[in-house]
Amino acid sequence: MTEAGVRAAFRSQARACGRLGSPLMERLMAGLAEGLMPGSAVADRILGWQGEPGPAGDAVPLRLAGGLHALILDGADAGLAAAYAGGDPVAAALAALGRHEAHLLRWLDQPPQTNEVRRSAPLCAAGHVIAARFGLPLALSELGCSGGLNLMWDRCRLSLPGEVRGEGLILLMPEWEGALPPPAPFAIAERRGVDINPLDPARDRLRLLAYLWPDQPDRLLRTEAALAEAVRLRPVLERGDAADWLERRLEVPMPGRVHVVFHTVAWQYFPPGTQARCDAALKAAGARATEAAPLAHLAMEADGRPDGAALTLRLWPGGERRALGRACFHGRWLRWGAVA
Repeated sequence: MTEAGVRAAFRSQARACGRLGSPLMERLMAGLAEGLMPGSAVADRILGWQGEPGPAGDAVPLRLAGGLHALILDGADAGLAAAYAGGDPVAAALAALGRHEAHLLRWLDQPPQTNEVRRSAPLCAAGHVIAARFGLPLALSELGCSGGLNLMWDRCRLSLPGEVRGEGLILLMPEWEGALPPPAPFAIAERRGVDINPLDPARDRLRLLAYLWPDQPDRLLRTEAALAEAVRLRPVLERGDAADWLERRLEVPMPGRVHVVFHTVAWQYFPPGTQARCDAALKAAGARATEAAPLAHLAMEADGRPDGAALTLRLWPGGERRALGRACFHGRWLRWGAVA
């Protein structure tokens, strides 16, 4: 990728941060797009990035942003923290590149793992749809699970117009537009996930918090609550390729449960071969599904439109496809169009 392409990736990320309600990150990303200059190890690594630096590829701007935020959360750079709180964040970030070279180079080595808890809002809403269709407990299988914070739908309370559903400790309050999902309570009987690099909610707390944006303290508080729940519940998180894991996971039917395979803003990061194998595994398992051992595939993923992510659901037996609506990538709003 050319230097111009890298700078364009930072500008694109700035626009996305603005749409997602973070003026600090919008200013920081736009400033870094212009202010990064060759001559330091970190800047040279970024400007000479080998690969696709943008959000549909390696997400280099978010790698750097996570490393910078980690310095603040860890108390390692008081000047940077002060600048983020009310000074010049761009100048402070550029100065930090030299002071924290080894730290930031390590953060550039790994892709972001934004485990946004509010993405559980559309998942909870879909849970009601699935429960209304089958009337069975759910066994969850998440592809690209990160720290497993979105495997805890039953630990969330979903605020809807005129009512709150669920009894969990984590309150989700999306701006809601459209009809409500059917009032069918769901229970989760099993929760498992896979990731190339699964994060431990206790050991990797800093990493999970650092990819949040510093001027959105509500996200930090919500994620901290979810981390505490994840430490208590200990969902099973396995390391591996999504297709390898899913093929094994779908080999044996689950009588008395709906096996719900789901992913949120993860599919775009899977190689085409992995996507194809996952699709094939789901179709093969769907052909074997019965009313006593049904299968669901729930996705919250980008589809090329600028207004958030598409929410889609496939149900077997039968292979019915439902377009449930659209959601903000961070779960701030939901446009629901599900049919019970």
